[in-house]
Formats: sequence, structure tokens, C-alpha cells
Amino acid sequence: MKDDLIGIRSPFDAPPDEGCVTEVAEGVFWARLPLPMALDHVNVYVLDEGDHWTVFDTGLDTRRNRGIWVKLLAGPLRGKPVERVIVSHHHPDHIGLAGWFQAGGAQLWSSRTVWLFARMLVLDVQETPLPETLAFWRRAGMDAAMLANRATTRPFNFCDVVAPLPLGFQRLQDGQVIHAAGRDWDVRLGQGHAPDQVTLWSRDCPLVLGADQLLPGISPNLGVYATEPDADPVAEWLISCARFQDIARPDHLVLPGHKLPFTGLPLRLRQKIDNHRGALRRLHDHLAVPRRASECFAPLFKREVSDDTYGLALVEAVAHLNHLVAQGQALRSTGDDGTWVWQACKASQAGVTGRETSDI
Repeated sequence: MKDDLIGIRSPFDAPPDEGCVTEVAEGVFWARLPLPMALDHVNVYVLDEGDHWTVFDTGLDTRRNRGIWVKLLAGPLRGKPVERVIVSHHHPDHIGLAGWFQAGGAQLWSSRTVWLFARMLVLDVQETPLPETLAFWRRAGMDAAMLANRATTRPFNFCDVVAPLPLGFQRLQDGQVIHAAGRDWDVRLGQGHAPDQVTLWSRDCPLVLGADQLLPGISPNLGVYATEPDADPVAEWLISCARFQDIARPDHLVLPGHKLPFTGLPLRLRQKIDNHRGALRRLHDHLAVPRRASECFAPLFKREVSDDTYGLALVEAVAHLNHLVAQGQALRSTGDDGTWVWQACKASQAGVTGRETSDI
């Protein structure tokens, strides 16, 4: 086996208990916060700056999570203040308490896109889904009964679990170098799961703060929404994975947004690329006859999709279908009922793998 294909391993048998931290490297501590969903946790990291802390990601803004942070700061974090919060991306489980920390005097650091998305969404309160969202779900082929129910139900709003974000932040850009926990870190932005997601790569030791861009064993959702219905996040994801392959080392200790820290990053990146290529091949075969997005779950996920995960499955199906269209492997048309249908282009089967390889 080549050195860059060394297996994926974790040096930790279990995560820290609630209200506790685990030191994963000198001056870098790992804590875990609960999530009210199937993926029931998010990892956060605390970097020792001497007389204060830098926090990397925050968890949802809930009473329980605020209590956990109070316990952490008063206990294992020794009462030192948080003066900087670095947010990897705009999803609520990562930015939820950033504004709470800011209200306590911390400065927020993130990419510009992350801050703009989060600031926009936390101010966008909806009592029922917008007409554009309902139209998108209808075109994607959402079950009629589910669509009717959602049309009259208050949707998830960012402000439900994200603290208000005051004006002002420090911008992080790709290629920038920042200092934290006695180390210099290269800022590298990833794409696909969330735009301009921040990852930090230590120059002083093989340590990476990978957020949701670099996860072990699971793949983050790559979704398309009514905000940008023709987006191709799958292409962005594959390009990011290939870019990180150029700098990944087997001994990098990756600190992910979920699951356990791990080594074996080159192999994990190869798996991520191969997994999506395989899903695209299965999806392409499935499109031998016209299909709606809601009819494409089986080849993509190879498991039953529950009502709780239906929404995420639908937006990920659209993402992969959009990618096949962008690659010239499928065509999208609109049926008589206004629903989108996709079908594989004739004689394109041999091109799925080849075109995919050439693009990344």
C-alpha cells in the first residue's frame, strides 16, 4: 500500500463528555455539543492564547448549549475569556452561538461569504415557506401531501437557533496566514457543502481544523435550494477534494466538525471523490427513463429516506442531477404538470467516469 493510502484511524476511543474537554494537541482542546437530530452532535475546538481563548465553531444557540459553554469556561477553560470566534461556515450548528460570544466581547472571524449568508438568514424570518421555495419543491417532485403540509407549516428559521449577529467581523481569505494557539495556520477555503468554508492547516505541526469539509466516514450534504436552483455544488466539492489532495498528508490529524478526529486524510479524500463518482454512475443508470428528483433517492443513498431526512435527500438529489446536466450526461425538461424530469443522454454511459475525471 502506498504511503498516501494509509488507513483512516482515530487516536481517540471516545469524545469528551458533556462539559469536558480533551486536549488533542498542545494548546488545542476539543469539546462536543448536542444536536437535536440524527447526527446528534457537533465538535467545537478551543485554542489557548495565553490569557484568553479562540473558539473554532460554536454549536446551536440553545439554552442547553449556553449552559455547557458556561460550564466549560468556568471549569476546564479556567475562567479565561473568549476573545475571538472563528466560524468555519454559515450552518447553524457551527455559527449558532457566535453572536452570543460577540455580545460578551469576542471578535468574529470568518470568510466574507460565511458572514453575509449567516447575517442574511438570521434576519429572514418566515412564518410559512416563500412562494419560490414551494415552487422549487413542486418542480423537484415533492410528494403532494408533504408539500401541502409544508405550505402551511412554519419552516425552520435561522433565528430559532442562531443568536443575533451584530455588525462587524474580521474577514478570512484563502491563502491568508493567521496565528492561534502558538501556531501559524494557512487558511484554505472549501466549497460544495457550504460556500467558502474555512479550514485551517497548521504550518508548525500536522494538524488541520477541517470542519465539515473534512469528515471521517460520512459525507456532508451537498444541496441545491430555491436560492440558486441551477447550482452545481457537486462539481465544487470534487474540485475542493482534489485541491486538498495536493497538500494532504497521512499524518495530518484532522479535527472534524462531526465524529472523531482522524489521520489518513489522503485516503479519505480519495474516498470522498470515489463515493460521489459512484453515486453519479448509479444515478445515470437510473435515468434510463425520465425521473423526478424525488424518484432518485434509491441509487444515491441506497437506504430508506425517512420524513425527517426527506428535505435533505431532495436537495442532494437535485445537486447530483444538476451535475449530470452540467457534464452533458443528462437533460432536464419540464413535464405537463410543471415538474422537472431528468433523463440520461443517449450513448453517454461511457462518458460519466471519463468526464468526471477530466473535470477535477
